Amino acid sequence: MAEPTTEIDEGLYSRQLYVLGHDAMRKMGAANVLISGMKGLGIEIAKNLVLAGVKSVTIHDPDSITMGYLSSQFFFRAADVGKNCAEVSRERLAELNSYVRVEVLAGELSEEAVSKYQVVVLTQSPLDEQRSVGDYCHTQNIRFIVADTRGLFGQVFCDFGENFTVFDMTGEQPISVIISSVTKETKSVVTCSDETRHNFESGDYVTFAEVQGMTELNGCEPKPVTVLGPYTFSVGDTSGYSEYTRGGIVTQVKQPTVISFKSFSSSLTEPEFIVSDFAKWDRPAQLHLAYQSLDAFVKREGQLPRPYNKEDGLKLVELAKKINSEATNKVDEIDEHLLAKFSYLARGDVSPMQAVIGSITAQEIVKACSGKFNPIRQWFYFDALECLPEDFHELPEEAVKATDSRYDGQVAVFGVDFQKRLEHLKYFVVGAGAIGCEILKNFAMMGIGACPEGVIYVTDMDIIEKSNLNRQFLFRPWHIQKPKSTTAIESVKEMNPALNAVAHENRVGPESEGVYDDKFFEALDGVANALDNVDARLYMDRRCVYYRKSLLESGTLGTKGNVQVVIPHLTESYGSSQDPPDKETPMCTLKNFPNQIAHTLQWARSEFEGLFVQPGANVNEYLSDPEFVARIIKQQGQTPFQIFGIIKKSTVDDLPSSFDDCIVWARNLFSEYFERTIAQLLHVFPPNHNTTTGQPFWSGPKRCPKVINFDLKESLHVDFVQSAALLFAETYCITDVKDRAYIAEKAASVTVESFVPKNIKIHTTDAEARADEQITTSEEELETIVQSLPSVASLGSFKMAPLDFEKDDDSNHHMDFIVAASNLRATNYSIPIADRHKSKGIAGKIIPAIATTTSLVVGLVCLEMYKLVIGNKKIESYKNGFINLALPFFGFSEPIGAPKTKYNDVEWTLWDRFDVPGLKEDGSEMTLRDFLDYFKNQHQLDINMLSYDVSILYSFFMDKKKVAARMAMPMSRVAQEASKKGIRPGVRNLVLEICCTDANDEDAEVPYINYNFK
Repeated sequence: MAEPTTEIDEGLYSRQLYVLGHDAMRKMGAANVLISGMKGLGIEIAKNLVLAGVKSVTIHDPDSITMGYLSSQFFFRAADVGKNCAEVSRERLAELNSYVRVEVLAGELSEEAVSKYQVVVLTQSPLDEQRSVGDYCHTQNIRFIVADTRGLFGQVFCDFGENFTVFDMTGEQPISVIISSVTKETKSVVTCSDETRHNFESGDYVTFAEVQGMTELNGCEPKPVTVLGPYTFSVGDTSGYSEYTRGGIVTQVKQPTVISFKSFSSSLTEPEFIVSDFAKWDRPAQLHLAYQSLDAFVKREGQLPRPYNKEDGLKLVELAKKINSEATNKVDEIDEHLLAKFSYLARGDVSPMQAVIGSITAQEIVKACSGKFNPIRQWFYFDALECLPEDFHELPEEAVKATDSRYDGQVAVFGVDFQKRLEHLKYFVVGAGAIGCEILKNFAMMGIGACPEGVIYVTDMDIIEKSNLNRQFLFRPWHIQKPKSTTAIESVKEMNPALNAVAHENRVGPESEGVYDDKFFEALDGVANALDNVDARLYMDRRCVYYRKSLLESGTLGTKGNVQVVIPHLTESYGSSQDPPDKETPMCTLKNFPNQIAHTLQWARSEFEGLFVQPGANVNEYLSDPEFVARIIKQQGQTPFQIFGIIKKSTVDDLPSSFDDCIVWARNLFSEYFERTIAQLLHVFPPNHNTTTGQPFWSGPKRCPKVINFDLKESLHVDFVQSAALLFAETYCITDVKDRAYIAEKAASVTVESFVPKNIKIHTTDAEARADEQITTSEEELETIVQSLPSVASLGSFKMAPLDFEKDDDSNHHMDFIVAASNLRATNYSIPIADRHKSKGIAGKIIPAIATTTSLVVGLVCLEMYKLVIGNKKIESYKNGFINLALPFFGFSEPIGAPKTKYNDVEWTLWDRFDVPGLKEDGSEMTLRDFLDYFKNQHQLDINMLSYDVSILYSFFMDKKKVAARMAMPMSRVAQEASKKGIRPGVRNLVLEICCTDANDEDAEVPYINYNFK
């Protein structure tokens, strides 16, 4: 293999680098890949591979484009019919990534042609070609992959040679834990600090650092682990080592794993399977036989089986029986119904299946190029037969015949009537990022909303950035700074001009309910989320539950992805269950006792807010709001004192008059952070300090710090002062800034305050800190600090410019400050520092992402959509999924049913509600008295409290005069009076909640109320 390239465009590959790492990316940057077949599956593979950033992709396909190829080949246009598949694909693939060379291989797949590539991929090719090319590749140590789809069936095969080395099987960060003891014996026992689970597995390798006493462990060759328990493990014989004293960090060391693959021919007769769905554990063997039978059918008949043709289905089954009888590994019992369906759908070509199989294949190519992650060994089969009707029956051949339509491949699976239903759908896609682009691409291929009566709405308030181009494949370099939603719609309309799509640039939330109102939602057939945050997901989930609309939910995290389908009256909602919150780092750890780079980065990020965001925001509010002081004083605890202190410091104590003042401020800040604060901590807790139990204070997770003195020769020191001075100046709108040399010279001349120990308490636990926070500021202290604030008049036109943290703009110095501050604090505590890339990922909370996972997850989403549209009602027909392409792991399960609750004799779920018609027969609106009587008479429920939003409309403890007055009021007027706000125009329903007792005078849990008053 060629030498890896060293230059990686971190701006383009930023999210992917957090998945693969620089080493794997460099190896990919030296790899040449050949892909044969540029129909829907081939283009999906090639697209993901070009986005991933290999050195070159060579494509091969001698065929000419037909209209039917447009079923899933998103780069073909109607005007391309008759042109060469590979030539048309090359031009549009090349636009995706200027760093990847895309070429066309003309002629046959000869051994000479194949020999030039590190990876060779065949898509939808005949078995003889797979055998000859595959066996040749095996002898030449060329990685070989086969991929194929037939309707709702898919296949992947991998052969990476007899000695393929995987350098990282999982891609997970190495485990690192602090230890509290190591025994000196032949079978050592290593114990983790503070009963922290180590999460190692027997067979893992580890090394040690910072061990005191048993120093032979420090920097040792990686040692194999034997797990003894959740908090203990052994690293073998330590009897010849010194006595352990204290401290130490143990870190997992990833070990290379050599894997041996069989050739294609050998694996064909002696297959090894990866199970795609454990509910179908016997399916791979059946489909392995089905694919061989299909090849035999084509050889004999000269064509693929006709869609839903019973005669062809019987022929394929008979061929399967013959092949099975001659096989060395026989299938015990052939599933004739399965093979018949395989025959019926063999001519099918559906975009979601190409997305699923194409993405998995592309990820296997990435593994073959980089040596990162565990490859498929060696056959993978997948089917989505649940997309067919639950009462499956053969469609008439007239309904599935080809008509030279772009949808012929999909019609061959589902029929022409189903295709019309897809075209008439009205769907709302929320988000046009990575997932949103893939959804829109699949929708365009499927024909969703591709008629005047159908429509796709998509909303996204973001604009396109360079880092988006690596996985949001509807965007190109010339789209940067354009709106995502409108650009995405323009791109998919090129793919399918019949698409009726409307782009919005709104954030979904209460503020946009005037746009996405009752009329909007009631007209929809469903919603597809393409969001990157939980709050927005939960909001859309609540809207879908209220309007009883299906929701397709998905997400990705590196090589991991999940899919959830939410179906009205059948499943639980997205919000019914949530992951536990992330474990928060104690504040005392961040403030005084960090032990990981993540701690110092979180501290630096917090200091950025405290220095460059909050002061400006507080000062500007003080200047613009006459009631600011009075309003803040009403707050409890020390918060008012702290806020006024910040304002005084910003407008009096630290107010700069020039950029030189900003440099002085930054130099003093360096001294405060990394000299005086650390010296004070060591004054309170000296290095030899012991706890009340006699144990060393600086042990376990507490790392003893050291003071850093400013040194002009240290680049990191100057980085901090420069970035801090520039950001401080920006908040004060000082524009006459100086260069680095000037800043360094000025900083070196600043005389800083010498350290003088203070008699203060330093908290060692958050509980201590919270107890002290309960101490309130006296009125005298508060009055004193308020009096010390400059008057608004004295400040004149003064105004500050609080910063908005932006991690991706390298010219704004935000990350310069974060990296310098974090690494200096890490140096204080002898924590290994982090480079800018790692720092940006942690401080910016960047979600790792790669195009393959995104397109796979969306393929699974769209398969679930088929089931919704076809009208399947059984919960077992649907699949929630979790995948991890690194392992590889595929897990599918039935959605969880909506939990049931009961009042009186009525069962209900979250999908149920009381729909109350507010207008009476005479056209007048129901009064509060009418409302209470309605529930008493219709539902045998006595209401004792009624609320709207956060306002109480009625309760048993309310003032009797107020209740009496409201009893005769129309309900909508009661709601307005109680909430003290009007009802937005276009709103026809009020959501009300009640507390009530049932027929047995027991408290009853009941659904909410949808009150219609228009």
